Amino acid sequence: MDPPTTDPRRLATLPHILARLSAIQSDESELSAALADLLSAHEPIAASLNNLRSLGPQLDLLAKETRLLDQTVSLTARTAQDVGGRVQSLDEEMRRVREASERVSQIIELKSSLAALRSSIEQQDWETATRHCARAMALPLHVISGPFAETAVPTPESHLPPAQTLQAAREELLTVFRREFERASRARDATATSRFFKLFPAIGWEAEGLQAYASFVVELVKVRPPASAKTSSPLYYITALTALFESIALIVDQHQPVVEKYYGAGKMGLVLERLSQEADRVVRDLVEGWEEERAMKRKLSDSSSSPLSAALQRPGNTVDPVDEELVDPREIDKVMSEAAGMSGRWGLFRKFMHDRLQDETEEDEEEGSDEDGLVHPDRHKPPTTSANGDSEDATPAAFQVIEDSKSRQTIEGMLSTYYTPLEVWYARSVIEKAHRLSTHDLTQTPITTTTPDDAFYILKSVLSRMLSTASVSTVERTSEQLRDVMDRDYARVIKQKLDNVYKGGSAGPGARGEKAERENRQAFIILLNDLDVSSSHMERLVKDLSQSTLVPQHFLDSETEPVRNSLNSFMTLVPKFRSTLRAGVEQLFNQLLRPKLRTFIADVYKDVSYVLDEDGYAGAELQDLVRKRFVKAWEGLIEGYKDTFTESNYRLFFGLALDVLVRPWEKFVAGLKYSELGAIRFDHDLRAVVAYLSSQTVFGDIREKFVRLQQIATLLNLDSEEDVDEFYNGSGISWQLSQQEARAVANLRV
Repeated sequence: MDPPTTDPRRLATLPHILARLSAIQSDESELSAALADLLSAHEPIAASLNNLRSLGPQLDLLAKETRLLDQTVSLTARTAQDVGGRVQSLDEEMRRVREASERVSQIIELKSSLAALRSSIEQQDWETATRHCARAMALPLHVISGPFAETAVPTPESHLPPAQTLQAAREELLTVFRREFERASRARDATATSRFFKLFPAIGWEAEGLQAYASFVVELVKVRPPASAKTSSPLYYITALTALFESIALIVDQHQPVVEKYYGAGKMGLVLERLSQEADRVVRDLVEGWEEERAMKRKLSDSSSSPLSAALQRPGNTVDPVDEELVDPREIDKVMSEAAGMSGRWGLFRKFMHDRLQDETEEDEEEGSDEDGLVHPDRHKPPTTSANGDSEDATPAAFQVIEDSKSRQTIEGMLSTYYTPLEVWYARSVIEKAHRLSTHDLTQTPITTTTPDDAFYILKSVLSRMLSTASVSTVERTSEQLRDVMDRDYARVIKQKLDNVYKGGSAGPGARGEKAERENRQAFIILLNDLDVSSSHMERLVKDLSQSTLVPQHFLDSETEPVRNSLNSFMTLVPKFRSTLRAGVEQLFNQLLRPKLRTFIADVYKDVSYVLDEDGYAGAELQDLVRKRFVKAWEGLIEGYKDTFTESNYRLFFGLALDVLVRPWEKFVAGLKYSELGAIRFDHDLRAVVAYLSSQTVFGDIREKFVRLQQIATLLNLDSEEDVDEFYNGSGISWQLSQQEARAVANLRV
């Protein structure tokens, strides 16, 4: 149906008319409600309008008063602005007057200072001249060079502008100070030297003063070996370097406070550069002289071509004596001690410089030196280098001069070129000799050879000498190569000897039977003892060197950690020693003892039954067959091993024997039957055997290997009415038997 139209005149049907009428009635209701709401809100609106009308007169009064106040304030502001402008003009005039007065005072000061300066120069009163020159230089440059000064300051006697006059006086004083300082330096006049040294910075000639001072101290540290000294002396080059570094250290120790007092903190670095240049020259000459005098290139070449490892590669052969003498290890030992000594002196000097510069930075200028603090070095003893390390560089600029010096490069070059390869060759040669001359050390119990003591004595000497070089890179480089030497030329040679014991037979071709077997066994055990002793020696050596004073004495705090890491890297050899050792012990055990253990348990329990009545139990207790047979058989097996093995090796050997013995034992007892008294007897026999084995050793882990057997004995001795599963789950025992195995053991009871 179409929607009704909104025009009443067009309504044609009754439904449309009714719908339209309903809509009109709804609109009427809405309009009535809206009109009612408006009528109800009329009264509050009318009240608010009345209130606003009552405020009108009051607002008019306030507006009038505000206009009067604005007129008054505007008048006062104009008056204040007029007064302020006049005050500002007056302030500007006063500022100009003060500036003019100050400028006049400065000009008077400049003129009087220049006049007094000229007078002092003529009277050769250099300290007074310096003070007057410093007073003139303290004035602003625009005052000295200004037109007023150029007009007012010149006099008939000095007609030049004041800036030129001052510069000429400064240059004249510089010439005088240089001349007098050099004269005092040549005369070794400490008082005069100090007098003129402190005058340079006061008149702005700091760089020139430091240059003059550097030339002075370079002359002090020049090395002049005594005429009686010979380059062939093993201490000649070490002594020369010691004298050089002690002289420089003494200069720094005594003169640095003075330099920094008058020239400022950090100025000693400029002097150190000149000292470093002189040290570079001397160090280079000494190292080159040492290389030539000791024929280092020939020694290095000969050691490289020496057939050192021939005896190591072919056991039983020896090196030709002619070839062996091609390079004398004793000569190498001497020159390596010289090289380490020279490097060590540099390291101690470097560490002293680090500590000294560090201390000065921390103290600032709290501990100043006397004005006449420059003292000739031969009047005092050299300072002692501190063995205590400090924190990281607090004076990197000054200390960097030492770090970047040619001296350090020369020393490091000598160490990498000669020290490391020759030190490694020396270690190899001595270890080879220790193997070649190895004999049984009968003073030791148990017996070892002389090889471990000889080799590790030399290794300790070599490592100590390596630490004394005070070079981290040398320690890292040499340590790596020495580890290879100990692995290749020491541990592998012992392993090679172990392999050859039963190949060629150490007892010789004429030995036969039990004697040969006994001698081979003893030789094999002694080599295993060498490996055990070597492991202990290595652990103790690394610990002793890491905790020794050599490390903090020669290295900075920041360097001790990498040095100790290099030493601790030798501990990686210990597992290799012990691996070879364990393999050797297992080989010996498998070859000599394991075959004899195959029937051991069966022989011990031959004709033994655990199905016992009271008479049988009494007889078994009286005879005690299991314990007696076990003790007799065991002593026959291990006779001679306990006294010849080291404690650690014997423990390993003993443990292998028990490991091989226990499993067959468990299987054997699982095939027997047990009465109530038989189970008690089995427990008694087991405890007796375990007590005997424990008495044969000092290590306390024997009983741990018999836990399963002891648990079997426990299950066999349960009451007949006790449930096995309940006991297994509720006993609190840490079972090594499975629950199924426990049931099987319980079923062995009859």
